[in-house]
Amino acid sequence: MIAARPDALVRQAASPVLMLALALVLALAAGGARAAERDRLVAFLDVTGFDVALDSIALSAEQAPEMLGLSASDFGDQWSRMAEDVFDTGEMRQMALDILEETLSDEDLAHAAGFYASPLGQRLVEVENASHMAGEDVDKNAIGEELIARMVERGSERAGLLSDLNAAVDSGDVAVRAVQELQVRFMMAASNAGVMERRIDEERLRALMRENRDSLRLDLKRSGLAAAAYTYRDISDEDLRDYLDALRDPRMQRVYELMNAVQWEITADRYEALAKRMAEVGTGQEL
Repeated sequence: MIAARPDALVRQAASPVLMLALALVLALAAGGARAAERDRLVAFLDVTGFDVALDSIALSAEQAPEMLGLSASDFGDQWSRMAEDVFDTGEMRQMALDILEETLSDEDLAHAAGFYASPLGQRLVEVENASHMAGEDVDKNAIGEELIARMVERGSERAGLLSDLNAAVDSGDVAVRAVQELQVRFMMAASNAGVMERRIDEERLRALMRENRDSLRLDLKRSGLAAAAYTYRDISDEDLRDYLDALRDPRMQRVYELMNAVQWEITADRYEALAKRMAEVGTGQEL
């Protein structure tokens, strides 16, 4: 059996904007108010930077075959077109809007949008968006780890502040469970579609995931800290403390919990769709 490859999704899971936890299910008014609400949600995606976070899902496509012991080159010239098709950013945004339209309360939307529309909020969105969309030529993890090492060497409290930021948006260990569930869904979809010659036993796969959970948790914590150090490298400690206070507000917690659920569900859905397309395309070789 091919072992899961948690490293293929660690960088995405580690982003502070994405590492949130779900609890909110509130229905919005139906009928005529729905169209107007849709416009507000589109604006919400833009002002919070969640639209760019969703777009960044597509950047993980190149890493998906690694979880199956393959590489994108195994699928030849069709890989780029297939990945672009499956991870269509417009479609992913529409999926997010459909879910948020049914679950995000007016109060929480207004609170989060108000914070991110502030000067500090817009500055944070600017650096978070840039971090999400940084190309493969930028080794964010290496840069972040070097920054953390310097903080530790100087005895700076900034590393602790960054750690608190990450904890504020993933206090329930959600990212670990989300990464592993995504891996299971993708690998089972690939197995059932015939991408791999040998079928995967789901019970054994989940048992392996449980054995690897502590290791994945450490990987996510380490890479999450490096990601935060890189992302917020030009943000002052004072502004980060204000951000931390904002993140700890119950209304912001609910918004982040919901956005995380949306993010992970769309990612898992697209990975399952990718597995089916991989089977249709074939690799031209025995797997």
